[in-house]
Order: sequence, then structure tokens, then C-alpha cells
Amino acid sequence: MARKSAPVNANRTTIKDVALRAGVSPATVSRVLLENYPVAAATRTRVLRAMRELDYVVNAQARALSGTSTKNVAFLADDVTGAFYAYIARGVMHQAKDEGRLCIVCNTDADWDQIVRFIDLMRQQAADAVILVGGARENEAHEQRLIHYAHALDRSGSRLVLVGRPPLADPTAPATVVEYDNEGGAYAITGHLLASGHRRIAFVGQVPGLVTSTQRVAGFHNAHRAMGVEADPKLIVAGDHSRAFGHQAARRLLAEGAEFTAVLAATDVVAAGVLQALREAGKRVPDDVAVAGYDDIPLAADLYPALTTVHVPQEELGRAAVRLALSREENAGPQHLMLGTHVVVRDSAPPPGRVPVAISRT
Repeated sequence: MARKSAPVNANRTTIKDVALRAGVSPATVSRVLLENYPVAAATRTRVLRAMRELDYVVNAQARALSGTSTKNVAFLADDVTGAFYAYIARGVMHQAKDEGRLCIVCNTDADWDQIVRFIDLMRQQAADAVILVGGARENEAHEQRLIHYAHALDRSGSRLVLVGRPPLADPTAPATVVEYDNEGGAYAITGHLLASGHRRIAFVGQVPGLVTSTQRVAGFHNAHRAMGVEADPKLIVAGDHSRAFGHQAARRLLAEGAEFTAVLAATDVVAAGVLQALREAGKRVPDDVAVAGYDDIPLAADLYPALTTVHVPQEELGRAAVRLALSREENAGPQHLMLGTHVVVRDSAPPPGRVPVAISRT
């Protein structure tokens, strides 16, 4: 039997189309899909190749044929060992359990090829939702691939969910977005430092091309403009979001004789490194230098002094992602939720009224 057939629209691909392309019967394709009957290795290979060529996935009809559903949600993050991601994952897992689903956790190491492979695998497995957290880069090619997969997941009965990332550039792409007021949080924490009298504030941990970093730096600048203060570009230090970088960056600022009375770290983890460097240099926090972070991970309250930071509702981000994705048929409106952030004032950057010694001398 001839294996070649006319191109088939992926939206309408059926088992019969796969059978025709592979040169087998529809019953054989079903056996390969359900793995409920022995199939020769060469035949299985032909069927799987035909499925790839036709972009066929195990859709709702195929699941109905087997009498089962995957009932899975997938959680994809750059680094699931990081506290920020871990608490979002906990929210996803708890809500998935409440919804009768299992949660598959995937660590991507911020590797784009790895991200795409995981998304495609979950598409083939017909996961109820594929939740992608963090790591959004300002990259047009990546954006277009995500738009493609949003449509592909939708065709297979699944849903792409973006957490802590902006909406896709294509407003017609079927994706759920759960984000938080990232820029607003940076604006608020910078405003807190400015209201406390600081005029020379260093921003440590800018990551060029990373959307969350761009938003936080924007909030930092906007707060300065609102207060009529000019931010010194030399005090914005580019790097990454590690503790080691925070330590290194603070030491470099001190060694160069940079003038600053406060540091806003891009994350709490970066702030931990900054605090260590200031202690090693004999600087008192907050009397000589105030320090603030971002995220409000549990570590923040345990640092010495306890860290002033921006609270991000991490667990609720995860729970909301699952709730929205699984209720999209009942809630046909826009699948876009913005959660708020707020400043948590602790000892490392006290409220206005307690003026640091370093400021009173100027």
C-alpha cells in the first residue's frame, strides 16, 4: 500500500490519516497508541514517524478510546531548587491535588531547547496544562515558538500557562497568563528608600534581556523620576541573580570608592551576598548602608539584619495558574491575572523617621 498521501491539516488529523501515511490499518495505530497489543518494531516505527509527520497528538478522542485521561499538569522552571520557584511549585502541586491532578515537575536550567522539548513532550502526553515559570527573555524567535506551541497545545486539549511572564505578543494565542506587579514592586521599594532620605542608591543584579529584570530596573528609574532625583547609571550593576554575584558586586562598588547609602538588590538571594560583603568591609547595616531585596523568600526574614524586601505571592501564583487553566471552558473571558506586590519593611532598610547616620552627615 502506498504510504504517501496528501498533506493533512493538523487540526483534523485522525487515526485513519496516520494509518494511511504509515501503510497500516487504523486498528494497528490504536494498538501503538494504547500499547495494549503486541506490534512489530518496524511497524511501530512507521506509525510513530507518520504521527510526527502529521503533527498528530493523542487528543481527547484518543483518550476517550482508551477510557482514561492523563489528568496531569506540568510545571517547568529554570531551577526548581531556588526558593522563589519552589514556592510557586508548591502552590501548583497543592492546587493540582485539589483538582484531582498529578503534577510533573521539570527543571529546564534556563535552556531554551530543553524548554521546547518539555513543552512538546507534554503536548504529546496531553497534559491538562503546561505551566512555564520565569526566565522570559526579550527574544523574538523564542516568542514566536511559544505562540506556535500555545496553538499546538490548544489543539491537543491542553493549555500553555505563563507565570511571572508577560502576555504573548499575539493576543489571539490561546494562553493563560498569571503575573505579578513586578515594576510596581520595584517602584514601591525604591520609593521607600528615597523617602528615607537616600539619594545615592545602587541597583545590583540587572540582567540584560531578562524581562523581570527590565521591569524592576524600570520601576527603579520611575521612582527616582517621581521624586525628582536623578539615578546614577554607574550605580546600576549588571550581572546575575546569585548570592556570589551580590557579594562580588558590593565588594567592587566599595573597592572603587562608589558613593552610595543604599543598595536595592534584584532578588533576596543577591541581597544576601551584598550583606555579607558589607559585613566583611566593616559597614553597618542600615546605619552606613541600607539594603533591600525583592521576592520575600523565607530566607529574607532570617538574614541579619532581617531584610526589607518586596513580597511576591509565590504560592498564590501557582494556585491561580492551575485554577485558571483548568476552568478556562467555564470562564471564557480573558485568561490574564495580575497579582499585587507590597513592601515588607524590616531592619535592613528601616522606615522614614529613623535616619541612618550616613545620611545625617551629608
